[in-house]
Amino acid sequence: MESIWEKTVHLPKFESLRNDIRADVLVIGGGLAGLLCAYELTQAGVDCVLAEAGRLCGGVTKNTTAKLTVQHGLIYHKLLKEFGPERTRAYLEANQAALKRFRTLCRDIPCDFEERPSYVYSLDSRKELEQELAALDKLGHPAVLADKVPLPFPVAGAVRFDRQAQFNPLKFAAGLLNGLKIFEHTRVLEVKTGEAVTGGGRIRADHIVVATHFPFLNKFGCYWLKMYQSRSYVLALEGGPNLDGMYVDGSGKGLSFRNDHNLLLLGGGGHRTGKQGGGWAVLEDFTRRHYPGAQPVCRWAAQDCMTLDGAPYIGLYSPRLPRLYVVTGFNKWGMTSSIVAANLVTDLILGRDCPYQEVFSPSRSVFHPQLAVNAGESSLNLLTPTRPRCPHLGCALKYNPQEHSWDCPCHGSRFAEGGQLLDGPATGDLPHPPPKHSKA
Repeated sequence: MESIWEKTVHLPKFESLRNDIRADVLVIGGGLAGLLCAYELTQAGVDCVLAEAGRLCGGVTKNTTAKLTVQHGLIYHKLLKEFGPERTRAYLEANQAALKRFRTLCRDIPCDFEERPSYVYSLDSRKELEQELAALDKLGHPAVLADKVPLPFPVAGAVRFDRQAQFNPLKFAAGLLNGLKIFEHTRVLEVKTGEAVTGGGRIRADHIVVATHFPFLNKFGCYWLKMYQSRSYVLALEGGPNLDGMYVDGSGKGLSFRNDHNLLLLGGGGHRTGKQGGGWAVLEDFTRRHYPGAQPVCRWAAQDCMTLDGAPYIGLYSPRLPRLYVVTGFNKWGMTSSIVAANLVTDLILGRDCPYQEVFSPSRSVFHPQLAVNAGESSLNLLTPTRPRCPHLGCALKYNPQEHSWDCPCHGSRFAEGGQLLDGPATGDLPHPPPKHSKA
């Protein structure tokens, strides 16, 4: 299972840490969010070190569909109800600034950057599209209601944003590396005040940024309760149509589309990690029915952290830890959110005013229905007496027959059939190999 980005780009290798070092800032995690944090801090003159447990961009970044857009589903009318106009406008402006920053960086980084319109369609609800347009009008953002889209099924319409973009994320990441201090295969085992302990040495730093996709420090912030993880699947099709745009279902349960050169990237089949879902079978069936001449040439899956209210958690890890920061919960929109995170964290560390701080604060209200769902899922799987158990917080793992992995329904850690760690927040392999090919 290898994405098209992995097939076209091979990032350089970096040594692991072998002694104690000192820096102004330590960034933990070498996905695009961590890389951008390190890049922006270094550009600002900060002595910054990045530590990655495996290989750079070896997690979600290599498996994204790489859409650069401020249109994160039909979100703005929901955010207006949740946050009010001022904070919703801050969310929009933060992502507009991120898209602008991408345009600037991509002028000097050859990464297949292309402007495309972005569409969020609805299969059956014209009303929710009109609600979104009304919200965007209130926020002063231009959008168009499209009656027809070039998709092979009827829709009620779609909200279109012009001048959005797409790119190759690994080519972009490669363009950020010059001048950065990076250690690969350097897993952080413990974080103390002003210090991180790794297997190869200690990293002392005035500020520490946790950019590990799902935060791995459980004592603070309650991220294990404020988030869950979701799997989604992609087929790269040869012989599919050129749709001249990026498309996603506004319900969050349907399909997504974008082209990359001569390929059509078809996404969908998603489900909560550890639960059963359609996976690639949904995409294969759709291809047979609607694009019978297309052939899959590549398939892969992604995993995303989902927050309680649809906005990421970016800022202080906990009010009790004034120099520890977190970037997480990108809700399937990790590309623009990564630059939002880098900009905000840089401002916080340098003591600059940031108008977006409140809307992304990890300490904002947790009183949402999803909190009860997350708590119920954790309780159920903690009490389930089966093995194997996740070493993160002890939940019962479920076998994923499509990907041949053991997945945690509580917090999304995943393990290979041999017990090797695939995805966090767990920080190590299973202590004993799980039973083979069981569907327990």
